[in-house]
Amino acid sequence: MYNYSGGRRRLPTIHELTVKTGKHKPDVMAALDALIASEYIHWDDKSDTASIVILEDWERESELPKLPKAPSPAQPNDLSYWTEY
Repeated sequence: MYNYSGGRRRLPTIHELTVKTGKHKPDVMAALDALIASEYIHWDDKSDTASIVILEDWERESELPKLPKAPSPAQPNDLSYWTEY
């Protein structure tokens, strides 16, 4: 929704959200309700998406998936790559 509004200067309609996501209206409404519950958006007039106010536009740091720690790279002078394979 944030990217859509940035490019088109308006929020998408419910119909546009169903087309863009490939989900049915109840699924889109449930997702919007989840965004309200998580306080990412504020939406008083649920008859029109134009009244949605985006409170946070990106995922919170605590909700980002944790990536596994990558092994440390070989030392630049380490020739084992060339000699052991």
